[in-house]
Amino acid sequence: MKISTVYVAMLASQLQRVAAFSVKSTTNTILQQRGLHGVRVMHLAAASDGAGGGRTSGAVVDKDLMSKTSDKGKKKKENQEKLNTNPPKGTRDFYPEDMRLQTWLFTQWREVAKTYGFSEYDAPVLESESLYTRKAGEEVTEQLYNFVDKGDRSVALRPEMTPSLARMVMAKKGGLNLPLKWFSIPQCWRYERMTRGRRREHYQWNMDIWGVEGVETEAELLSAMVYFFEKVGLTSEDVGIKVNSRMVIGEVLSELGIPEEKFAATCVLVDKLEKVPIDAIQGDLEELGLDRSVVEKLLSVLTNNSIEAITEVLGEDSAAVKQLSQLLSLCEAYGIEDWIIFDASVVRGLAYYTGIVFEAFDRRGELRAIAGGGRYDKLLETFGGEATPAVGFGFGDAVIVELLKERDALPSFESSGIDSVVFAMNGDLYDSAVAIATKLRKAGQSVDVVLEQKKTKWVFKHSDRIKSRFVVIVAPDETANGEVSIKNLGTGEQSSVKIEELDSWAESQKL
Repeated sequence: MKISTVYVAMLASQLQRVAAFSVKSTTNTILQQRGLHGVRVMHLAAASDGAGGGRTSGAVVDKDLMSKTSDKGKKKKENQEKLNTNPPKGTRDFYPEDMRLQTWLFTQWREVAKTYGFSEYDAPVLESESLYTRKAGEEVTEQLYNFVDKGDRSVALRPEMTPSLARMVMAKKGGLNLPLKWFSIPQCWRYERMTRGRRREHYQWNMDIWGVEGVETEAELLSAMVYFFEKVGLTSEDVGIKVNSRMVIGEVLSELGIPEEKFAATCVLVDKLEKVPIDAIQGDLEELGLDRSVVEKLLSVLTNNSIEAITEVLGEDSAAVKQLSQLLSLCEAYGIEDWIIFDASVVRGLAYYTGIVFEAFDRRGELRAIAGGGRYDKLLETFGGEATPAVGFGFGDAVIVELLKERDALPSFESSGIDSVVFAMNGDLYDSAVAIATKLRKAGQSVDVVLEQKKTKWVFKHSDRIKSRFVVIVAPDETANGEVSIKNLGTGEQSSVKIEELDSWAESQKL
């Protein structure tokens, strides 16, 4: 029996449709079991090279549809690790209240710097690693956040600002007018052991003067530091500033026959003795070629705490004695002598210091150093430049905040600083509320507009939460009379003010 080719083609087409219907029915059954009744599935009829007469869909087929609807996929989602919401160890988040504190502190620093005639500058937080890798065994070198970038360059997050300042001065090749008085408030990074007031990142107020050789520079900076302490409510009973000169160590080493090139490294080791016993640095001493007796002699000198005692050791003609005596005399002229203490044990841990060094400390001894600095006349030489007189200090944010908290000297930062909250009683008045808010803002007020339709009770709770001073109510009757109702949240008084007179009202409410 002969079967026509037309009949064969029709039969093949029917079989394809039956197969597609079977797949569709099976898929719909599975989806119904999964509770996905509303999912639309596009089926492609089996075809080859466009033949077979079946319709094709232009939709993108999700090949992973079945795995997405399986129990296995759900378990994977349930087992997904939650985000660790803590910042990296040693760092901080700054929520709005924290930022208000930081803004207040930075404002105090900037006002002091402005009072003393300093100009602000900044530099990249990322610098070349070579800027910090001096060969004197400093802790800062060992605490770098350093890495090789994608351009195969060795870089580091800045651990301090002074080398960046030196780089910037060198970049001008003598084009800067001296004396230079600059300040900055950079964020600095050090991978170090954390203690109270010590983190792996901190902001630091830096003030530096370049181009003046005399101790007048150190006295000016010490005066600025004391001015800040007094400005934030601290006294000389809370804070003291130890001063010394590295020239004291230099003269002792010279008498002992120690070469000048070992001076900086020896100072770094002596600074470590405040934290560790002499036995802990024995290996470093031997590497420098220093006998234990040299350091013991140094320590005997550094235990002196008066100029008279140092004079007996070094003699009246000592350059170090003359330098320190002049500095203390200038501190009396500034009226800050109650804050200043001579302490021969202060040498500071950075290798580049060459003369006077100083360190602010908590009189109660509960906190680490608050600030520190000194003279670094030869820093540019270490970078291949010409020696240039320079003095500066660094003043971290973490310790001073701890101290101010300890002394209950911090102001409150609960208030957001918002003057008025403006809200419309209904949606039809929202345009009027926006216009009123704009008017108040142009008059100098900080204004928070309630952007959604809220109940009056919510608005007053919100205003209390952000500590705003006023609530401006845009209501139908008052608006019809060209007025708004204003409630003073401090006194509880409520009054009506003409919209056209809001400028004058805002001016009268300025603090």
